[in-house]
Amino acid sequence: MKTSAKESAPDLTVVGREEMQDVIARALIVHGASEENAAVQAASLVEGQMRGHASHGIRRLAVLVGRMRKGLIEPNARPQLDWLTPSVLRVDGNRGFGPVVAYQAIDAVVARAEETGVAMAAISNSSHIGMLAPYVESIALRGQVALLLTTSEALVHAWGGRGATVGTNPIGIGVPTGGDPLVLDMSTAQVSMGKILDYAATGRPLPSGWAVDALGNPTSDAAAAAQGGALSPFGGPKGYALGIALEALVGTLTATAFGADVVGTLDTDFPATKGDLLICVSLERLGLLGMLPALTAYLDTVRDSAATGGVDIPGDRARRTKEMNDAHGVPVDEEVWALALKYAALKYGHSNKQPLNTRKG
Repeated sequence: MKTSAKESAPDLTVVGREEMQDVIARALIVHGASEENAAVQAASLVEGQMRGHASHGIRRLAVLVGRMRKGLIEPNARPQLDWLTPSVLRVDGNRGFGPVVAYQAIDAVVARAEETGVAMAAISNSSHIGMLAPYVESIALRGQVALLLTTSEALVHAWGGRGATVGTNPIGIGVPTGGDPLVLDMSTAQVSMGKILDYAATGRPLPSGWAVDALGNPTSDAAAAAQGGALSPFGGPKGYALGIALEALVGTLTATAFGADVVGTLDTDFPATKGDLLICVSLERLGLLGMLPALTAYLDTVRDSAATGGVDIPGDRARRTKEMNDAHGVPVDEEVWALALKYAALKYGHSNKQPLNTRKG
């Protein structure tokens, strides 16, 4: 049930997880998706919102719907999976939902890694997959190490350069432990363009160092950054170097585009030309499960090393945020939520409906 949160957060409303999942899924069904595929894609947006990353949450629904309306996403497409070698899978997503394609690739690669120790999927012709954390976490919970890389539109300026020439090119890593897995999900930009758009939509100034304008000057104006500007690489030249190296790696191994030729995750005009690269390593197959107690003890030592406050291992804060939002509801921009309700109400509405099934894990 939706309740107002204006007292503490103007222009926000609080939405429960099940209602959020239901509304997003029904909005996708209205536009041609099957219940099964709509549930998987909706769950990806819900995970972004639940983990505190509104830039990868419900705000993405408008672009998804726009791309579906133009035939740039085939919501019921079945990806084509071809094993090029015993451990290398080529995946043609056939313009399907990114999460649907990604989870099918994950299932295949995890199963193969149990036999070969290491297996890889090179994914192309697939839509935006959203946050990387849920994927690598799901793999780590199955006892395998996961590395997931993806390219994006050229949104980042080169170190010493002007204009956007490099993708944000996020990296996701999941490592099993004796408890909660270590889960890294980070962009090689200072922030995501989705977050810039979120700041622009809500009229908030950008923190220093996030972006530059069209002339290459640092800016706090989110609109100036989004329209002709560029994101800054995290860590200066090191973040730039990592970002361009990952672009070279993913683009080459997935046979997809580079730089300005990468399109189709933020727009509603072009087929997606980015690539996704997944690598899974079975600790059991390689006889490495015995390392987990030592790894768990090490991570606990790191957590206990705080001088003041607390020390988190990658994934800790997102889990806490998700648990809090599960318990109390998720703050959502009112306009974004109203648009989601509008999409869902075009045919089905959202009242008195049972929540659709979601993918577990």
